[in-house]
Amino acid sequence: MTAPPDQAEVVVRNKNGLHARPASLVAETALRFKQTSICILRGDLEVDAKSIMELLLLEATQGTKLVVKASGPEARAAVEELKRLFENSFDLAH
Repeated sequence: MTAPPDQAEVVVRNKNGLHARPASLVAETALRFKQTSICILRGDLEVDAKSIMELLLLEATQGTKLVVKASGPEARAAVEELKRLFENSFDLAH
């Protein structure tokens, strides 16, 4: 029996949304969790958090609500780290 995925709702806070630079930060962060599957959802659209190109498909502008979902050995840590990244506006100037 597999454990349910860890997940958290996040909001895109920076004014330029989830453009190339923040998408690359999300993907780089997700890639550190090699044995954990991580996806980000916007409504019915689900993308691989480890793929910059897929993240850009979300077209997430400022204020967009997304769900970060992960399953695997480091799921909780992955969700928490990605949640923190969103909360800090990807450490980019607002």
